[in-house]
Amino acid sequence: MPSKPKPLVLIVEDEAELANVIAEHLEATGMQTQICNRCALAMRFLKNNFANIILLDLTLPDQNGFAFMEDLKCEDINIPTIFLTGNDSEISKVKGLELGADDYVTKPFSAPELVARIHAVLRRAEVANDFNVTKNVKLTDSPFIFNTASINPTTMEISFTDGEIVAIGRKEIGILSYFYDNPQTIITRKNLIHSVWGIHADIRSRSLDQYIVKIRDLFKRKDVPLDNLKTIHGIGYQYEPLKAAKAPLVD
Repeated sequence: MPSKPKPLVLIVEDEAELANVIAEHLEATGMQTQICNRCALAMRFLKNNFANIILLDLTLPDQNGFAFMEDLKCEDINIPTIFLTGNDSEISKVKGLELGADDYVTKPFSAPELVARIHAVLRRAEVANDFNVTKNVKLTDSPFIFNTASINPTTMEISFTDGEIVAIGRKEIGILSYFYDNPQTIITRKNLIHSVWGIHADIRSRSLDQYIVKIRDLFKRKDVPLDNLKTIHGIGYQYEPLKAAKAPLVD
């Protein structure tokens, strides 16, 4: 049986000695670590690499941890986060948790406690991801109507008006859901890939286009051609709901 991958912990801490000690303790328990002593370096790392969890100091030389978390949200980078800070004020704890942090640990702390808290957050994150169909769709999401067909994420099926129910792949559901949530908006291929597969997905535009072809073929077979899902050549796609659909500007 293949061994379970070691979780990667991103340590965002400017006190070099403390960061190294934390890294040594975590690696001794079977984790991988990456240390960044500035928020800008951490952001650069996360835009190009995957991490399972972040240990984030509240006070860093170039930015505070609260602002960094908000920047991560703006970049659509969603990673479990534990604040690791000497600031033990209740106001800071509440703010950190309200921003979406999964835990708030104050210094000084023991290595076993930190390891236990990391494991607890990773377990919760793993359970939460069990409901994911794609990055943008969960099994618990409600059905939605796309060009008269009902898309049901819970059963991963499309119901057409003639009564036929067709099973559909998770990526197709993610694509349809993203179009549904962003009507009349020109969506780049890159944005669509990041929204459905994730920011670090190694998916080429040609592969995405093949998924779109499969979706078009399915609707065309049911006499519901997606003429209102326009291809914007060299850019991406634009979906106009049927009631607002107009003659395509770009075919």
